[in-house]
Amino acid sequence: MDMSGMDSSSSSSSSTMSMSMVFANSHTTPLYSSQWTPSSSGSYAGTCIFLIVLAIIGRLLVAFKAFMEQRWLSAHLKRRYIVVAGKTSEAGRIDTDPDAKTGSLLTAQGVEESVRVVYRATQEPLPWRFSVDLPRALIFLCITGVSYLLMLAVMTMNVGYFCSVLAGAFLGELAVGRFIQWNEVHGH
Repeated sequence: MDMSGMDSSSSSSSSTMSMSMVFANSHTTPLYSSQWTPSSSGSYAGTCIFLIVLAIIGRLLVAFKAFMEQRWLSAHLKRRYIVVAGKTSEAGRIDTDPDAKTGSLLTAQGVEESVRVVYRATQEPLPWRFSVDLPRALIFLCITGVSYLLMLAVMTMNVGYFCSVLAGAFLGELAVGRFIQWNEVHGH
């Protein structure tokens, strides 16, 4: 087996695959593909503006997910539980629950005046629901995709791209950071 041919091909492929590990300030650094290579200062500025907007969108998506998590949790905690005929144990628990509020219930037999509505106050995980978990997964998919695109832009080691991603993250956090904090503080 001739190993001389393999040595020259492996050394040439490893030299072409080496990545610059220092920041550069070139205005012709490709972004995501060779087709997206700025050819002028204006197109470089447009690419940087795109990265700023993409980073802002990333923060908006995280804030939107936090908002939706809060909404899904609130809907879960406000879910009312129905007493099934013949099941006295749940009705007994509703009657003894100090968090229950008195109200009226419209049933097939008419209005029942002495019904207590119980709002769930628990820290257990929410049950799996298609109407909640599918949108949650899709939002997370979008967040992950935007995050990886931003990471790839930073990995070009272009100073302008790097600063654009940081500026977009700053502006996005400045705009919607207060909505993201609710999710982190409440541990959900």
